[in-house]
Amino acid sequence: MPPELTALALAGLLQMGQILLMAVPANRDLGPDWTAGPRDTPPSRPLSPLAGRLQRAVANHFEGLALFTLAVLVVTFSGKGSTFTAACAWVYLGARILYVPAYALGLSPWRTIVWAAGFFATAAMLLAALLG
Repeated sequence: MPPELTALALAGLLQMGQILLMAVPANRDLGPDWTAGPRDTPPSRPLSPLAGRLQRAVANHFEGLALFTLAVLVVTFSGKGSTFTAACAWVYLGARILYVPAYALGLSPWRTIVWAAGFFATAAMLLAALLG
């Protein structure tokens, strides 16, 4: 398997782990009646700051994962994979791993710096496929 696809598979597992990590405090904060229910109404109480940050980190990774998936598919299907695109894929994955605790702990400006590393690694993959 190309390294870019391996990084994509691991990013998918990371996203699943983030969902589970967020579910624990969300269930504690909102109660299982609401989290297991149909969610037709807003919750009766807000998420804790930690659960809210973890929820936003999950949403943010869905956005980044869509772009990263696009980049991996473009690189893979165009046959433009290289040491550079593989390194970019690993930078993206590493950045997304670091992003979770940076966001959960409210580490500013590190959260933004880590996010930017993943974003620009994804952009570099797309550019490498287009220009390579």
